[in-house]
Amino acid sequence: MEEHEICDAIHRRQRARIWYRGGHRVIEPHAFGVGDGGGAYLRAYQVSGHTHSAEQGWKLFHLEEIEEFKAQDETFDGPRAGYMRNDPNMVKIYCEL
Repeated sequence: MEEHEICDAIHRRQRARIWYRGGHRVIEPHAFGVGDGGGAYLRAYQVSGHTHSAEQGWKLFHLEEIEEFKAQDETFDGPRAGYMRNDPNMVKIYCEL
């Protein structure tokens, strides 16, 4: 997975299918950047798939734990309710809606 693939999906508002912590998930990627510890993160709205919390919705994914990222043909209209630009969990943002 290349970082530009994530930014392309964000700018094109494409849903993505990822493999994360034991299962596939379908997400709407909103922001990609770096947290205070230096790790890369993806802020996304999970619409379906595997989850340990038994909830869909807003998630902060650790990039190093995403084993597969595949942008889908399906797009989404725009930011979901509750989306906050300049995510406070990120000290540097590479791309965002």
